[in-house]
Amino acid sequence: MKKLFYSIALSVLVAAGSSCKKVDNYAAPNVTLKGTVTDAGTGKSLQTEQGSGTRIKLLEISWSSNPTPFYVSSFQDGTYQNTKLFAGKNVISAEGAFVPLVQVDDAGKTIVDKSQTVDVKDVTTVNFSVEPFLRIEWVGDPVLNADGTITTSFKVTRGTADPNFQQNVSDVAVFVNSNNYVGNNNYDNRYTPKLSGNDANNSVGKTLSLTTLGGALPGKRSYFIRVGARVSYGLNYYNYTDVKEVKVP
Repeated sequence: MKKLFYSIALSVLVAAGSSCKKVDNYAAPNVTLKGTVTDAGTGKSLQTEQGSGTRIKLLEISWSSNPTPFYVSSFQDGTYQNTKLFAGKNVISAEGAFVPLVQVDDAGKTIVDKSQTVDVKDVTTVNFSVEPFLRIEWVGDPVLNADGTITTSFKVTRGTADPNFQQNVSDVAVFVNSNNYVGNNNYDNRYTPKLSGNDANNSVGKTLSLTTLGGALPGKRSYFIRVGARVSYGLNYYNYTDVKEVKVP
């Protein structure tokens, strides 16, 4: 009896394996989708966090009218690329620290739709122009002080005139790290100064100067500095400057 059960089980496994071989005959995905999310006010790429800031949303409508979303994360310089997609028609939008490209009212009706319907094939480029919640600008380069600290000057302004997206500024920070992938998801809290609450909200339109915490920074290395600020909306993503490097002898 045991031999009979074993033979039946083995036959089922062989049949299942054969069935899988017949179905799994699709070519590997080899289509590239790439592009840049830019600030509509400056024309510059919109700085974000590596892997956890701006993301590109794809809805493939080639085979379904209700597809599951697929997301591509942007690099921190605002560009994105995925080289392993299948060809197909997609509705594509971007999500992040900017006025939403797709908006719905309280009843669930779409009232704004700036998504793009694109046949993604070969190498396809799709760019987006957006209004950031905040715009942070350097005022000069970070300065290495005589006491071994670093002082950074910058200005925070509104990136959109739409009052629906001018919530209070909840946080401002000068993120410091020992590598150039620096931001709210990757920084050294021993040195990073922050503003919050009223101090952060009252900073809009002013030139600010913040100095690193913890006294003299350890020498003989580079530090990478980036200013971020965010409003109380959605997932509370930060808007950023680009990254500056300061070498401490």
